[in-house]
Amino acid sequence: MKKIITLLSGSILYLSAFSQTTNTTVKGNVSDANNNPLQTVTVSLLKAKDSSLVKVEITNQQGAFSIKANTGKYLVSYNIIGFEKKFSEPFTLADNQTLTLPTIQLTATAKKLQDVTVTAKKPMIEIKADKTVFNVENSITATGSNALEILQKSPGIQVDNNDNISMQGKTGIKIYVDGKMVQLDNKNLAEYLKSIQSSDVEAIEMIPNPSAKYDASGNAGVINIRLKKNKRFGTNGSLSNTFTQGVTPKDNASLSLNYRDKKINLFSNIGGSVGNNENLLNLYRVQKDTLYDQHAVNTSQNKGGINAKVGADLFLDNKNTVGFMVTGNFSNNLAANTSNTNIYYNPTGAFIKSLEATNTIPGNRNNANINLNYRYADTSGTEINFDADHGIFRGRGTSTQPNYYFDKNGNPFYSVINKNNTPIDIYIYTAKVDAEIKAWKGKLGFGAKTSFVKTNNTFDFYNVQGASDIKILNKSNSFLYKENVNAAYVNFQKQLNTKWSLQVGIRIEQTNSHGILTRADSIKQADDDVPRDYLNFFPSGALTWNLNKKNTLNLTYSRRIDRPTYQDLNPFENKLDELTYQKGNAFLRPQYTDNVELTHTFMGFINTSVGYSYIKDYATQVTDTTGNATYVQQQNLATQQIISFNIGAPLPIKKWWNGYVNLWYNQQMFKGTIGGKDVTQNIPLYGAYLQQTFSLGKDYTLETSGWLNGPSIWGGTWKTKAQGGLDVGAQKLLLKKKATLKLTVTDIFKTSPWTATSDFGGLYIRGNGSWESRTLRVSFTYRFGNNQVKAARQRQAGSDSEAKRIGG
Repeated sequence: MKKIITLLSGSILYLSAFSQTTNTTVKGNVSDANNNPLQTVTVSLLKAKDSSLVKVEITNQQGAFSIKANTGKYLVSYNIIGFEKKFSEPFTLADNQTLTLPTIQLTATAKKLQDVTVTAKKPMIEIKADKTVFNVENSITATGSNALEILQKSPGIQVDNNDNISMQGKTGIKIYVDGKMVQLDNKNLAEYLKSIQSSDVEAIEMIPNPSAKYDASGNAGVINIRLKKNKRFGTNGSLSNTFTQGVTPKDNASLSLNYRDKKINLFSNIGGSVGNNENLLNLYRVQKDTLYDQHAVNTSQNKGGINAKVGADLFLDNKNTVGFMVTGNFSNNLAANTSNTNIYYNPTGAFIKSLEATNTIPGNRNNANINLNYRYADTSGTEINFDADHGIFRGRGTSTQPNYYFDKNGNPFYSVINKNNTPIDIYIYTAKVDAEIKAWKGKLGFGAKTSFVKTNNTFDFYNVQGASDIKILNKSNSFLYKENVNAAYVNFQKQLNTKWSLQVGIRIEQTNSHGILTRADSIKQADDDVPRDYLNFFPSGALTWNLNKKNTLNLTYSRRIDRPTYQDLNPFENKLDELTYQKGNAFLRPQYTDNVELTHTFMGFINTSVGYSYIKDYATQVTDTTGNATYVQQQNLATQQIISFNIGAPLPIKKWWNGYVNLWYNQQMFKGTIGGKDVTQNIPLYGAYLQQTFSLGKDYTLETSGWLNGPSIWGGTWKTKAQGGLDVGAQKLLLKKKATLKLTVTDIFKTSPWTATSDFGGLYIRGNGSWESRTLRVSFTYRFGNNQVKAARQRQAGSDSEAKRIGG
């Protein structure tokens, strides 16, 4: 952990040194071949010795630029799309000198963009006005990772021991894949993300304050996982394979095939994975006068997971496009849990008995979606998009849970053997339309969406007596949940003048839901029938002020909602063993968040932000007891307030050495009750991310990336210790740069495992766990076919908000 902190500290020193000022200046002008001034030309001041980057400036409307620098020998590069790049002659700057360079004339490139073979690549991290983009396909250390592991490596993203995802310490993130929200609970979302391999991922987009165009769900913002979609003319594709060695070996492979011309775009890809993954869990629990010391090994056997996507875009003319896309995710797993719990009388430490439990859960999860879409766009700025989606999630799982008790001499005491059967079927129907037109010297956007969701869940619980399975009626249920959400929005953007721009919007969402629990024993309870109807307004806005060429301020506000996942509303009890289980909460309410954030951008690439969030009916997983058992359940605590700070910037240190650093800090304040017991917390949280890339020449590249999350609070009562990880990877281009070989080692110092404690309401728990975080990965990718690039159509499907809340 100290090694990671040292590496991050060096990046902070770099940023502080970068901010120093001087009176020495170099300036000049840039024009085209007809002596017309060229605006927005990127002017880079480079050291004459090794061409390493010193500072960057952009030309103004008059084609002029001015750069302050220290004394030394330099040269300047001029670069803008559509013109050939040029360099100045080397020159020397003396102390307090103002040097005016000769006017540079740039020559327009002779070829059109669609005829050019593109060889440049995007930076690893891109900072944009409304989001941060992690270009996964350019990362070496992300090779062989699944989508959940990639998120953990992304700037400002945290993944805790229960696979809950947060951004800069804020929970309530909504995960999108190709612009479609994934409607899964934490467990099934984690399994789905683990089935997506890095070879299928193009980029991760992190959007902290989405506009009214996005669904209002997600108090901490949106993460969009953009899968690869080939943009080249002709027939082309790629083939990749990654072998990973952790505690156990595993492998994943993918194939992409595409065809594109001026009338049609056909795209497809398929990926698969096999192998086992092992997790360790230790819980030391003191409840009343009894101590429980539990040690568990969880193994997930992936017997063959498959991701597939196929689709087509038909370009009817230069204004109209129709298309379809079918995606599928199919997994076949066997989860096996083995645990041993020694039970003591805590006042004296006397041994009472031990519990040995196994839990074997064969099951499969299948997720499919079909999307039909239409797009109209003309040269006047009018654009209309329509999407219709139908999604199905189907899960099948059974569980066998033998619980054997032994006395202090190891003799069998008694046993309890349980079985359960848990089929899940979820159906999602959505339709939405989005339009944008030019109006009032700005851009007016408006649209509407409707969604219908139906979930069917069954939980059959059995006691095994001899060769017979006896169904326990008071623990067996079926749960039917229906939900309809209707939404409409309007959004307006306008450049007020050269200094100020404005974006305002409002989204209205009306929700109707009905949860019906049917108990096998026919005994009625309060959570058997829970209908709800509510109407909400979600305003958003952004005000941008360009102070000068180097400094921009951006003030944003948004109101968000987090509806419970479908399975969080399902009051089933899902047992790990006789003493540990998880249950749903039919009375769980949505949580609402108001976010305000002020961002300062320096030189177009250093972003610093401060923010405040107020969360009403804050919901989180809490740990409580009943009898001698412990359970976790999603509950509304009351309120949460967050004050946050974040800074992110590229690190252009040398021509051959680039990187990115992100640092964040927030103060979280909880106030509420759990089971009538007061919960008040005021805690600081912090984290950091650092990535460095070294171009070694002869097509060799070296990359390091590290992340650090400081101590935090989970579930209102759990205090977690710091975690971090450092990955190192190397890359070599082969076969005339058509093939790539990558070698990666993850979590070198094995600092990712978690440790946490909870001491609340008479229950003390100390826990820790680990997974196969330290691995060796070897990856080979081969690309074939045409390299001529044509911009692909981007679309956001209609079932975004629903697909993430599917339960399991």
